[in-house]
Amino acid sequence: MTTPTTPVHVRATLDPHLSRWLWLVKWLLAIPHYFVLAFLWAAFVVLSVIAFVAILFTGRYPRSIFEFNVGVLRWSWRVSYYTYGALGTDQYPPFTLAEVPEYPAKFSVDYPDHLSRGLVLVKWWLLAIPHYLIVGLLVSGTYFTAEGWNNNQEWRSGTGLIGILVAIAAVVLLFTGSYPRSLFDLIIGLNRWVLRVAAYSALMTDSYPPFRLDMGPDDPGPGSVALRSSGGTPPSMPAPPITDAPRPMDAGSGPVGAPTQGTPGPAQPMPPAPRSRWSGGRITALVLGSLLVLMGTGAGVAGIVGVVADRTARDSSGLLMSGSATLTSSGYAVTSDTVQFDFADAPIIPDRIIGKVRITATPVGGQPAFVGIGRSADVDGYLSGVQHSVVTRFATGVGPNTRPLYRQVA
Repeated sequence: MTTPTTPVHVRATLDPHLSRWLWLVKWLLAIPHYFVLAFLWAAFVVLSVIAFVAILFTGRYPRSIFEFNVGVLRWSWRVSYYTYGALGTDQYPPFTLAEVPEYPAKFSVDYPDHLSRGLVLVKWWLLAIPHYLIVGLLVSGTYFTAEGWNNNQEWRSGTGLIGILVAIAAVVLLFTGSYPRSLFDLIIGLNRWVLRVAAYSALMTDSYPPFRLDMGPDDPGPGSVALRSSGGTPPSMPAPPITDAPRPMDAGSGPVGAPTQGTPGPAQPMPPAPRSRWSGGRITALVLGSLLVLMGTGAGVAGIVGVVADRTARDSSGLLMSGSATLTSSGYAVTSDTVQFDFADAPIIPDRIIGKVRITATPVGGQPAFVGIGRSADVDGYLSGVQHSVVTRFATGVGPNTRPLYRQVA
């Protein structure tokens, strides 16, 4: 029984002798890698956009960009394998985009000769949504919550399944000195799922990631055995018969006297591994250029948003107004919490820079109300001995349950 292969290959070898305590400080040891990866991923984003345009018009992923982006994923996988994505090795990750045969964590993607021009428009966001939901649970369990009105939205995150399993493996390693092999196989399978989705969403392949958990250190290859015997070893297969009879040689197949199928020939030397075209200087220049592009793009977007807000979000008086809120008090007044403006040591600042502040209040029941802005000491003196409410937060809750939060002053 064979298992279909994918163009994304994730392999890992568990170190036989792992330190019981080193995983406690790997977060500290990996800080240099985290710093470098932050810049590499900035370049990854910019180059992925360039690759998107290239695929859309030519149907091909630029080879040099492909090698760089695969190298970033490979670097990230090595650091994750060393740290809290697997804790599968104590060998410090190398600082390189290229594959390192000696390192126990390996990642590669088969270069596609052609990619669909139409598929590139939808696969990275629409088609990948089912996998994004699964990967979110595997990696971090991140979710979004909206609280209150206006701008109280926030992202929250919890520990994903991979993190929980790695934490269990770390505790077992701490007390027993060994990494549970079955748990290791499961963790590698989950990481393999995540990396396949990452390569697909980065436009590196049109092969849709399978909804399949391929556990174990090695990827399923062509003709790999998917079923194992109960003893945990692959069932034995008969070796092909070897004959000493010489086979007729085709014209041009080799010199006379070359070894036949039944006669082993001399061992051929392995060809040297191709060197990566991404040197340190080239990577540095690319990262710096990508950062400049990101900063310029961010500044441009912020400027456009500011201009649009300035032109469209003002009222008839030219002021930017916030939403409204209903305020009540069990006492005689409502005040806001203190807002601090520190201009004591600043030179004279024109009003056109600070701007004007306007407060609009509509009293309930038509009763007259006094509205004012003053220094905190003046307001406190004005309300000294008067029961009132201080608004510490203008919105708590969601939807119809939205209400302000008060602090009562006797």
